[in-house]
Amino acid sequence: MIDYFRENMSYFGLMSKVRRFPKNITPERIIYGEDKDQYYLYYEPQKILSDKAIVWIHGGGWNAGDPDFFDYVGQRFAMEGYRIISVGYRLSPKYKYPCQIEDVFNCFDHARKHLKDKDVSTDKIIVMGPSAGAHLSSILCYSGKDQERYNADMSGVIGYIGSGGPYSFRKDQTNTIKILQNMLFEKGYDRKTAEPVSLMSSSNIPMLLVQSRHDGLVEFECAVDLKKKADLLGIPCELYEVIDKKNTHSWYTAGMFLEKREENKGLDKILSWIEER
Repeated sequence: MIDYFRENMSYFGLMSKVRRFPKNITPERIIYGEDKDQYYLYYEPQKILSDKAIVWIHGGGWNAGDPDFFDYVGQRFAMEGYRIISVGYRLSPKYKYPCQIEDVFNCFDHARKHLKDKDVSTDKIIVMGPSAGAHLSSILCYSGKDQERYNADMSGVIGYIGSGGPYSFRKDQTNTIKILQNMLFEKGYDRKTAEPVSLMSSSNIPMLLVQSRHDGLVEFECAVDLKKKADLLGIPCELYEVIDKKNTHSWYTAGMFLEKREENKGLDKILSWIEER
């Protein structure tokens, strides 16, 4: 309960930092559908320091957020020398699942073609997502059934990073997550067909899971459940436990990108992991 209140109180500090974060790059805005949220932002760094490209899928409880709000994440990766695609998708409760994962797959395909049109290599893609974005991005990377359904080419993905993800729909999950999932799914929908742990199939994409025991919203065991399934399938998986003092859900899933890597051990871990691929 203490971590839940800490999480709620963190929003004031986060928003203050978001407003002050520098905007060094004007991203390219690309539409891939008719809904206002079916777009993505492409960031080309002023100085390219890596041939890897980041595909980042935002969080927000499946019912909030968009790439414009999370501009600071794109700015941060661009500062680090990475090209980044920031993915938008239709939101609940207006749009029920599987609209969200349909958009993620369609956007991923559209973005790969966009990069190729710019003569940017798509052979070294890192897929990332926090919170609800971790749920969606893990399905993108590890659900063979969904990859087949949406005819997805995942051959260029060399790594996956999820932070604070509800990868398993546990009975002991928080009331907040239960409410958000009730908004996401139609009554009677088979939620196992949207649960990453249940959907995961064999893959050669290594993963890094970033999770906090003081999250306040998502149980730490959700990441443990996904790691166990990954280990069972022989998928290389590292579970990193957040040790920063700012360890509640919003701070370590998205707020870390408002800080420098020397200030935030979680951010440094993520960037170091990407560099090693």
